Amino acid sequence: MRVLVVSDTHRRNDNYFKVLEKEKNLDLIIHCGDSEGSEYALSESADCPVQLVTGNNDFFSSLPRELEIEIEGYKVWVTHGHNYYVNMGDEFIKEEARARGVDIVMYGHTHRPVINESKGVIAINPGSLTYPRQEGRKPTYIIMEVEKKEVGKKPTFSVCHV
Repeated sequence: MRVLVVSDTHRRNDNYFKVLEKEKNLDLIIHCGDSEGSEYALSESADCPVQLVTGNNDFFSSLPRELEIEIEGYKVWVTHGHNYYVNMGDEFIKEEARARGVDIVMYGHTHRPVINESKGVIAINPGSLTYPRQEGRKPTYIIMEVEKKEVGKKPTFSVCHV
């Protein structure tokens, strides 16, 4: 299964549309918040299901604040992250993920890409397609490739540039 993970598009969707042209054969798209009212455009332009959560800039949105979904046997928690102090690191959000029995936590908010595993939890942040804040400031997203959960196998994650 091929999953595109994005975040923090802030209603500027040109790079998102470029990514959809570039990345083929997607099975699922996950948006970790701050779409700012463009969820219809994000969903309708995709050839696969799209899951979105609200971020701190998604005022008056009817999207869920968080999602817990299963992907190929992995329990995945999707949140924007601003309620879990992610600007100060990912330890608090990973601690919450462990308490929830989650395998993978996906979050945004910091506009910096992260792939980090510790104590049985994989934390990923795709960065921002619109306003990147990491060194070099290139817009980023993550491609997750995952097969059915088996002992000794793990999903692979790649930070990609537009």
